[in-house]
Amino acid sequence: MTFWNLYFILKLSLFATGHLKPLWLANLAFVAVLALTSPIRQRAWRIVRFIAGLGIGVPLLYHEAIVPPFSRVMEEASGLESFTAGYWVELASRFLPPAIIVAVVAVVLGHWLVNRWLRVASFVVVALVALPIWHFASLAISSAQSASANGARTTSVVEQPLDHNAALAAFRTAESQRQVTFGKLSANPNEQFDVIILHICSLSWDDLDVAKARDNPMLSHFDYLLTNFSTAASYSGPAAIRVLRASCGQEAHADLYKPAPQQCYLLSDLARAGFTPQILMNHDGHFDNFLDLAKENAAVPGVTVQSNADAAVTMHAFDGSVVHDDYSTWANWYAKRAQTPGPVALYYNTISLHDGNRVIGKEKLSSLESYPYRVNTLMNEVDQLADLIAKSGRRAVIVFVPEHGAALRGDANQIAGLREIPTPRIIHGPVGVRIVGLPGAHGPTTVIDTPTSFLALAQLLSNLVSNSPFKPGVALSQYAAGLPQTQMVGENEGTVTLKTANGYAVKTPDGVWVDQN
Repeated sequence: MTFWNLYFILKLSLFATGHLKPLWLANLAFVAVLALTSPIRQRAWRIVRFIAGLGIGVPLLYHEAIVPPFSRVMEEASGLESFTAGYWVELASRFLPPAIIVAVVAVVLGHWLVNRWLRVASFVVVALVALPIWHFASLAISSAQSASANGARTTSVVEQPLDHNAALAAFRTAESQRQVTFGKLSANPNEQFDVIILHICSLSWDDLDVAKARDNPMLSHFDYLLTNFSTAASYSGPAAIRVLRASCGQEAHADLYKPAPQQCYLLSDLARAGFTPQILMNHDGHFDNFLDLAKENAAVPGVTVQSNADAAVTMHAFDGSVVHDDYSTWANWYAKRAQTPGPVALYYNTISLHDGNRVIGKEKLSSLESYPYRVNTLMNEVDQLADLIAKSGRRAVIVFVPEHGAALRGDANQIAGLREIPTPRIIHGPVGVRIVGLPGAHGPTTVIDTPTSFLALAQLLSNLVSNSPFKPGVALSQYAAGLPQTQMVGENEGTVTLKTANGYAVKTPDGVWVDQN
């Protein structure tokens, strides 16, 4: 039983450190079968027993470990194959931190010493019985104390686990009926402006806190700051679809890959309003067919994809491809901007903050270690872009909106960098809109702290397009009045998160709601 003793000790250790959620009854049944078959002495049958045990024990361990479902891993297999060796090493160090490896070695040595005098298997069985009893008893006591402290407090609908499905269904129905319409841009050239949408991969308010970057000056330069914004998605493809379909309410994840009504597509709306849509990226867009996805959801036939070939290369991505410097990419595009007559609506996507990036000249830093440098560099370069436009004498509305967070902190259910569960920390992103080219001071930032999402962003843009902020005597605060509110609902394939009064609830792929604090 030596190997299996170590197997169960490892599980108990991972449970104690929050890296595993055991199926206690399954483990008790497993250890009982192993104990009953341990008297077998024939070598051939012992080999069969060991192989059969691995066939049960390994899948059970994977199922219990806080890692993505195996089905999800298989779906993403083609993408995983493109990861560089360095990124695999970095990910391995997160799944198995050095402290855990040291602990495993210590357990093996301790088992070797103790097993000479005591039956370790007996202690393992006792622990497998005692720990779940202690665990569930603690939860029951904590729950009872919480209920007692709250007294007769009335629980809202969204707090009741049995009502989460009803709350989600009501949300879906309401969102399906919402839409923003765009008017025409002013025919006066002095009141026209470009719309530049900067779609930022891997940034949330929580990431700014971890990176200690909340005090970056860029945030104070926005004319509108949406502090309670839901990006809804935690992966890039769905995130791109959501921002490019911002003119309609939040769709269910499965509906993102179906055609939407033409009036839902933001770049198409802007094209009808008088803008020339363009696409620009600081990467090649090949991973997960991102570029094709962006062109399809621009919904503008023949939309122009601008070249980034002349921009400086400052990083290499998780798949080894080059990542261009953001400001260099913008500056090269802007130098050619005058070749397009009239106002332009640019969708720009950057992966400068993506997990696994290696900064040229700072290759010794892991992507987690280099994140503070990368996020401050990007935010500073957004200010540089605004300065470049202002000095050119042109006018623009810059929209700064994240795809999703980087999950720098991780949590009890997923390691740092893993975004399978779209928790509020991941989908709560800093969104800002800046008006460039106004004469004189802009006045204080208009802070929008009500729960919002892409529909509010589309409405704000519609307000600006329909009544140009560059008209004389316009008060900027008026454009943010009455923006549509959207509750924070995160969605991935098979997983939904819903904000509650005490935290949030997660709908797992098997349809079960789990409340989280």
